[in-house]
Amino acid sequence: MTTPIRRLPGRVPGWAKVLTAVVVVLAVLFAGIRLSVLPGLKDLFGTETHDRSGPALLESIQDISRYDAATGNFQVVVDLEKDTKFLPDAIRGSRTLYVGAGTVDAYVDLGKLGKDDVQVDEDRTSATLRLPHARLGTPALDPERSYAVSKERGLLDRLGDLFSDNPNSEQAVQKLAVRHIGAAAKESELTARAESNTTGMLEGLLRSLGFTKVDVSYGD
Repeated sequence: MTTPIRRLPGRVPGWAKVLTAVVVVLAVLFAGIRLSVLPGLKDLFGTETHDRSGPALLESIQDISRYDAATGNFQVVVDLEKDTKFLPDAIRGSRTLYVGAGTVDAYVDLGKLGKDDVQVDEDRTSATLRLPHARLGTPALDPERSYAVSKERGLLDRLGDLFSDNPNSEQAVQKLAVRHIGAAAKESELTARAESNTTGMLEGLLRSLGFTKVDVSYGD
């Protein structure tokens, strides 16, 4: 009577183990991405945010002599598309639709007044002031009212986001939104409103001090 000899299983090659590990990691990664967008399952791969920032340090103080007389609120829809030559958008390319909301201040710099720009008569009942024209401040984007409506990215861009320190960065559309808001402020009547408000403020202030005649003009 003979006993059959069982053949021992062969050893799995090293490259096969590495390939299997890579496949498992990718499967878990993509499964986590899919589960995170399904209602009720996103907590399985949820993240926690901890603010460990240090205290803010005061670097400098600047004295401001300008009078902020008006503020404009603006909103712009930015449609930014980036294409790559000889490659379809599905492979390499991106398109972002972004709503940018921000403000622009208009001010009069009272620090530029010279001794000849303010004239008062001997009775201190009449005053003549010559002020510089109102100027526009730097546009400030409001993160609470700005948001991305949609983002479309090609396969290579999505893979690049996995290894990027700042994935899905909106810096480009934010800069473009600030540029458009600044251009809109220049075409608006914001500086004219600022000069009108400054005139009203100075007239009210000087009349409360006893001046009966106040003349305010603007020029560079």
